[in-house]
Amino acid sequence: MASLHSTELHVTADPGPLAEEQPLPVALRRTSFLTRVLCFLALGRPDLEDHWKSLQSERAFETVRTRLCSILASTITTAGVLLAISGVFVTTGSPVPYFDYTSPAPHCLLFISLMLAMIALLTSGSSMIRWVHTDRHWTQEQLKPGSYFVLSYLLSIVTPMFFVASSLHCFMFAMLIAGFSSKSMICRAVTAVWMLTYVVNIGTILMVTMWKYATSHARYRQ
Repeated sequence: MASLHSTELHVTADPGPLAEEQPLPVALRRTSFLTRVLCFLALGRPDLEDHWKSLQSERAFETVRTRLCSILASTITTAGVLLAISGVFVTTGSPVPYFDYTSPAPHCLLFISLMLAMIALLTSGSSMIRWVHTDRHWTQEQLKPGSYFVLSYLLSIVTPMFFVASSLHCFMFAMLIAGFSSKSMICRAVTAVWMLTYVVNIGTILMVTMWKYATSHARYRQ
């Protein structure tokens, strides 16, 4: 009796998600190059097929929402740190004479970094609020028309990361310019090592990203 009762519970619990399962809309099957790139940056794949499948059940959607909220939380933290550091550098003078970051070029880049960090905080915060209060049915309805609605959906994820990355690069370039403009040979040497490490890390990240995109795109075309 107990085994029959458990079987009945299992059968009555499953038809709900199966009845709601929907195929990928036609508007989402053939996408532009820009949309595929945004899909890869936001979701890790150059298409929306897996993401659409995750919208078919509450558990899978909750996993996606938790992961994206975690990414946005990390973006908010990074943007906050950049905002604080850039603010300190913009509003204060150099404590040592051999590292002057108050010259026009570094100071301008530091100010741009400050502004971009503020924008990153605003966009990531608004995206976080959106994802906390959204549900999978509303997300499905937003994606079904395709075109502009898909772009706005993906940009809400990618935009905060773009601004925080731009802010970080502006800060790095400001420090590199200030370091290479120094009259101290030690400061220049340290800056050169820092730049080499920076270039190697960025190059490695770009190569891995391009390889993953090429692999995912090849599977997508198949």
